[in-house]
Amino acid sequence: MLDNILIATDGSDEASVAVEHGLDLAEVFGATVHVIYVVETEAAYILTIGVSDDEMKEYRQLGEEVVTDIVERAKQRGLDGVGVVKTGNISQEIVDYAQETDIDNVVVAERGRGTVEKYLGSNAENVVRMCSQPVTVVRSSKNV
Repeated sequence: MLDNILIATDGSDEASVAVEHGLDLAEVFGATVHVIYVVETEAAYILTIGVSDDEMKEYRQLGEEVVTDIVERAKQRGLDGVGVVKTGNISQEIVDYAQETDIDNVVVAERGRGTVEKYLGSNAENVVRMCSQPVTVVRSSKNV
């Protein structure tokens, strides 16, 4: 039984396929939808190029908009929805949230925007390796 499903997103088209899958899965089980958007702050390339406070505010604002939209979509399906925007290492924040909130299944896209993966490898791969909960990795048609 799945009571709590965590959908991780970066707002990209690639992630939207995973979002839809996560919402469909939650609907089947009547699960609460948790949505997480993480603003990366710990990657070496972020620290090297530097990110201004204004840029961080923009990233957080984008995250809030993305999360709010997905939570609203869950509610339109009759589901409970919870959204959160975190800052830090993307993979670690997803895993920490899943463990702290009794998540039964984590849904992630195989690839997101792509820029982070160039430097860190796949966040989805990292989540699968680090997470003690089951992880569903959803492939977008662009990644096939």
